Amino acid sequence: MPTTLTSKGQVTIPKPIRDALHLLPGMSVEFRVNAQGEVVLQRVEPQPVSSDRFDAVRGRAGRQWRTDELMNLLRGED
Repeated sequence: MPTTLTSKGQVTIPKPIRDALHLLPGMSVEFRVNAQGEVVLQRVEPQPVSSDRFDAVRGRAGRQWRTDELMNLLRGED
């Protein structure tokens, strides 16, 4: 299914492919190049929206801070 690249680098995803991936307007897609050099188009599943505004950042710190270390960092002390 050939398609044409526009001057802005855009392409139209052919209808049979949109139907096969269940793509709707406004959905996100991801393009990747696999080991064989082929382009893979994949639908990005939407992340569930939480009513708790802190859920998005909960558990993100990779380091356990001690209170005195964190206060020194925030205050610029050594």
